[in-house]
Amino acid sequence: MIEEMRLRDLGVIAEATLPIGPGFTAITGETGAGKTMVVTGLGLLLGQRADSGAVRAGAAQASVDGVWIVPDGGAVAERVRDAGGDLEPLGDGRAELFVGRSISSEGRGRASVGGRAAPAGVLADLADELVVVHGQSDQLRLRSTAAQRDALDRFGGGAVQTALARYREKYERARAIERELHDLVEDRDLRAREADELRAQLAELAQATPVAGEDDDLAVRAERLANAEDLRLAAATAHEALSGDGEQPDAGALLADARRALERAHDPALEEIATQVAEIGYRTADLATALAAYLADLDESGPHELAAVEERRSVLNGLVRTHGSLEAALSLLETGPTRLAELDDDSDRVERLEAERDAAASALDAAAATLTAARQKAATRLGTQVTAEMRALAMPDARVEVQVAPGQASSAGRDDVAILLAPHPGAEARSVARSASGGELSRVMLAIEVVIAGVDPVPTFVFDEVDAGIGGAAAIEVGRRLARLAESSQVIAVTHLAQVAAFANNHLSVVKASDGSVTASDVRRLEGDDREAEMARLLSGMPDSEAALLHARELLALRGATA
Repeated sequence: MIEEMRLRDLGVIAEATLPIGPGFTAITGETGAGKTMVVTGLGLLLGQRADSGAVRAGAAQASVDGVWIVPDGGAVAERVRDAGGDLEPLGDGRAELFVGRSISSEGRGRASVGGRAAPAGVLADLADELVVVHGQSDQLRLRSTAAQRDALDRFGGGAVQTALARYREKYERARAIERELHDLVEDRDLRAREADELRAQLAELAQATPVAGEDDDLAVRAERLANAEDLRLAAATAHEALSGDGEQPDAGALLADARRALERAHDPALEEIATQVAEIGYRTADLATALAAYLADLDESGPHELAAVEERRSVLNGLVRTHGSLEAALSLLETGPTRLAELDDDSDRVERLEAERDAAASALDAAAATLTAARQKAATRLGTQVTAEMRALAMPDARVEVQVAPGQASSAGRDDVAILLAPHPGAEARSVARSASGGELSRVMLAIEVVIAGVDPVPTFVFDEVDAGIGGAAAIEVGRRLARLAESSQVIAVTHLAQVAAFANNHLSVVKASDGSVTASDVRRLEGDDREAEMARLLSGMPDSEAALLHARELLALRGATA
């Protein structure tokens, strides 16, 4: 539940603190005082889209901060910690969660969760676990079949949710198979052309038999063959200098003379040098042998080999032009046969997919039937219980039915759900989407929430003038039902009816004050005479009217009698 909310420079509210706490909190105030800003501020804390137009005129930014009391564990705590935030343990399995949101007059916004900056989407994730908000737009939403189906599914609990999850699994599987089959059949000609092209490419590659790195080796070989005479002269000159095939003394002989001279000196220091000279002589002999082998290789090569190398390079360059690189050609040579087998297997794949499609359709039919049966069972119970609630909401002769009928298949099932209302005996039950007035729709929605709360409790309910269009005895019963809902959940209601506000255990008033050209609003907790005066104002517009004050006291006494 939300323990406290602080608003600053939001709409007409300059600065206000709302002590909320458990139970039923009613928020009242004159038209234009800023009651809507309270709901707007709460919406910001719940991750709703920020509008720079909500920033108070002349202010740089608006901000909202809230303190929630949440379980010190579970989905909310886990999401907060995933976002890098933390909670303040209270020692009784509960913890305080601090959240905040700000928006500048230029439209830039920031959010914080558990003391850490976080995307506004994290607030929206938390809202799914913490709050259900109902405004007049939500009453209109109840006219949609999707909203009516969602209400039934919430009431259906585990039986419906399990059946719905299984149906969605089968639905997605059937759609995936259908898409694959459609693409396969639709692209059959394209895939046939791909197979022909791939077959030709693989044949070309099989004939060329490229080897990784072959192009680089051939480039080096071609360079050598193109400069064979220069290379032969350089190698022969070096070989002659090392091996002494010419008239000049060779390096090997000179080194041998140097080694013998040093060995005759009989000096330990020179002996070490003589050893090193000997090693150089051995190395010189090895180099001469290597040069001789190089020259022999050059002698065996000729113009015919250069032509063969260039021809091979031309083949490889053709592969590079076709595939982009030799590595890509080699990759295709490795993976291509598998792809070709897949393309050539189209007919068999079509048959297999058609069989899988039929099996998936049968499984989907069974899952859809199970979901429909679960919804129909829940619909009977929901209609009976909501009808009982409607009788308590000053519609004693009303009857509510929840109808589950075959509909268009979607990820939500194959059912159309309609909530039907017969407002009085003898009247035909008709869909609330077409027949219910605003006041009747408000009471149907409230009755549904009261009933659903018994099986699917929500920590906090927020009602923004859901009592629009009703009054008198019906308003009193709405107040009673909100108080009853507050026995298991926190309830916050923005209302303009004293009959509703009377049942709140916490009454906050948004008060507008004007100082010259500046208008600002504040939020006050009302008790005693102040609360009676506000109730009188709601009843008659005159907070000092004795008749209105007497009526206000009578209404406040109703809450004590109900409790």
